[in-house]
Amino acid sequence: MKIAVAGKGGSGKTTISGTIARSLARKGHPVLALDCDTNPMLGVSLGVGPEETDLLVAARQALDAGDLEHETSPDGIIETFGTSAPDEVRLVVVSRIDRANPGCP
Repeated sequence: MKIAVAGKGGSGKTTISGTIARSLARKGHPVLALDCDTNPMLGVSLGVGPEETDLLVAARQALDAGDLEHETSPDGIIETFGTSAPDEVRLVVVSRIDRANPGCP
């Protein structure tokens, strides 16, 4: 199952996404939550906390700056740009990369 939450700014997308992710995980479903927002705060909503969320954002920025290598596999992306959240949710920050032509395969 794949669920996408979209809407205008300030409409509660992050709160709803975190609630759905944790609820499904608590029912035993494997959950991979992707934070694609330009202001990625899903980690806070999931209970990861602002410090861990900021570390994930910093990893994405390091990739954009060329200080971190691209990952070529889904598992590598999850490992490098992800963290474990409460209720066994796996969170990955996949926010926008600003650098043009980053050479991603």
